[in-house]
Amino acid sequence: MLELETALRKSSAQGTLFAQAVAEHAGISNSDMDCMDFLNMEGRMTAGRLAELTGLTTGAITGVIDRMEKAGFVRRERDDSDRRKVFIVPVPERLVEIGHFYVLMQRAMQELTDRYTDAELKLLLRFATEAYHSVLEATNQLNVMMKELPKGKRAGVRKPRRR
Repeated sequence: MLELETALRKSSAQGTLFAQAVAEHAGISNSDMDCMDFLNMEGRMTAGRLAELTGLTTGAITGVIDRMEKAGFVRRERDDSDRRKVFIVPVPERLVEIGHFYVLMQRAMQELTDRYTDAELKLLLRFATEAYHSVLEATNQLNVMMKELPKGKRAGVRKPRRR
């Protein structure tokens, strides 16, 4: 199972590097790009739902949304039936600007999935879905653990000094 974990970690890291390159081009951070991906997959949603999907705190999500709105990737939209409710809506024109970069990844993944049977793909889908939920739960546990640490003492890591 160590080989599987290593392969998954490599794939995850490579996906992160790919998204980082796109995020840099778009002028947003990696975590903002990850949140953009959730919005792209699921469409408009509340900030609370985005926090739930990502495992980020609601405070962190507010910052993400502010930055993405400033960069023109999302807009806030009030619910017509409940004006207190605000949806975060992707701006399609901005998604198109970065979406073409992902064609390369989509093509590579299509070539890969074409090598598997439907039964194998169903197993992989189940595994990937359960893996997402496992990592989300670990993220939530990490958030709780981090809140319990004294400020400035987070794992003994110090900020690098500026020179």
